[in-house]
Amino acid sequence: MRKFAFGTSVLGLAAGFMFGMGSAVSAAEPTLSEADFEEAKLLYFQRCAGCHGAERKGATGKNLEPKATQKLGQKRLEKIITLGTEGGMNNFDDIFSKDQISKLATYIQMTPPKPAEMSLEQMKKSVKIYVKPEDYVKKPMHGRNWENFFVVILRDAGKMAIIDGDTKEVLSKLDAGYAVHVTKETSDGRFWYTIGRDGKQNKIDLWMDPPQVVAESQVAYDARDIAVSHYGDFKDKYVIAGGYWPPHFVISDAVTMEPLKVVSTRGVNVDGAFVNEARVAAIYNTPHAPTWMVAVKELGQVWQVDYSDLDNLRIEQMDSHKFLHDGFFDPSQKYFQIAANASNRMEFFDTTTRKFVGSLETGKMPHPGPGANWTDEKCGPVGATGHIGEGMITVWGNDPEGHPDQAWKTCYKTETDGAGLFIRTHPNSPYVFMDQPKHPEPEVQQSIQILDKKTRKIVKTIRVTDREKSIALHGEFNKDGSELWVSVWARGGKADWLNGEIVVYDTKTLEEKARIKGLETPTGKFNVYNRVHHVT
Repeated sequence: MRKFAFGTSVLGLAAGFMFGMGSAVSAAEPTLSEADFEEAKLLYFQRCAGCHGAERKGATGKNLEPKATQKLGQKRLEKIITLGTEGGMNNFDDIFSKDQISKLATYIQMTPPKPAEMSLEQMKKSVKIYVKPEDYVKKPMHGRNWENFFVVILRDAGKMAIIDGDTKEVLSKLDAGYAVHVTKETSDGRFWYTIGRDGKQNKIDLWMDPPQVVAESQVAYDARDIAVSHYGDFKDKYVIAGGYWPPHFVISDAVTMEPLKVVSTRGVNVDGAFVNEARVAAIYNTPHAPTWMVAVKELGQVWQVDYSDLDNLRIEQMDSHKFLHDGFFDPSQKYFQIAANASNRMEFFDTTTRKFVGSLETGKMPHPGPGANWTDEKCGPVGATGHIGEGMITVWGNDPEGHPDQAWKTCYKTETDGAGLFIRTHPNSPYVFMDQPKHPEPEVQQSIQILDKKTRKIVKTIRVTDREKSIALHGEFNKDGSELWVSVWARGGKADWLNGEIVVYDTKTLEEKARIKGLETPTGKFNVYNRVHHVT
């Protein structure tokens, strides 16, 4: 049987991510040359596997096994990849060439190749120490207001940028994993841990001049989230990362980045079916207990993992709905709120009792990203989400102690022009900011909409960019909430990357203040102070 392997020359992607052709190719299946197969497989991993799965069984995206794709046929598949769908899949005609779209359409009609596993021994061998812990600096070496730094993902460049929020200077561009998805902080905000789509986790020290990566290791071939232990005697002792493939989570030493324990997330979902590709979509530290919330996407379960005894790991497996994705906490930091976007629901968990406590039907495919909390004049404390599948903001009550009649119930909904990914606000701002990059029209993709907390209405639309092949996404506030930073992501190939920028707005006047240019596909931005203090 012929086997294929990912090449290691493209952004260092998973040298061990080996594939065999799972089963014999039927006579009806289309074929590709070995070189074209390799190219299409890499394109699928980079842009498609996140939603459709390595085994192509589907989750947020549809099932792409041959029994489904062959019915659609080559021309129909090429059209879908080119133009996207109303259900939330964006167009790829400005990312892939026509030839690449053709190869990818053929590839997904072929039998999915089988991904390889990864052992703890392999992970331990990947550890690299660039600065020994005993050599860490004892105080900030640059004299800057580092609590107002922004840690910024430069997605397609495989880098992280550290930007001074006061001066708007780019202090460092650091090599990280391919397509970093998120970064999380130690309890004091000094160290930041990244996780890339290639499963590489990096540790960054913001006190160095300039900030630098001090250690790394690899814990998966494909991954999405990471978190640090923040509770009691375990503060900043462990870091946990979740894999899309292999489907597992890995607990590492937060100082050295050495992997210590691997736990598979394969299992039986809420419908009673065994799921081999049960991926870890999100991981969050719980402020009131020595635990992490681990969202196992395809199972429809949140696992509350107690890290107080790694040898006798305690895990509460809480059923909710499929498919779990992004989440955030309420202002008390007691209740965890997470989207089950394929079920069009937000799910709610009490992290002190370790129980599932509520479910709310929302608009189509909720996606809160880091989320938003504020106080509504009628409903009291509320949380909110945007939606991948439609232009809608859903707002619900999230204060069961003070406002029990409103808890986990819809407060109101407000229509927006287009589907989006990230919603943000700040206690010092009268507004809520919603991006719209999932809408197919460039004018909408490139704009953010402003919701007034008092009137509950969209009061302004800001066109962040009108540059061709660009979208606006992911708002983040500076330390005092006086500024909102919005990414402009230049879609396309390497020639377009440096057209990316961050646009800074005054959060009261909504006027533009600055543009930080020369950033390669900036996506998530994380302000040190706001993340340490859970400002949503």
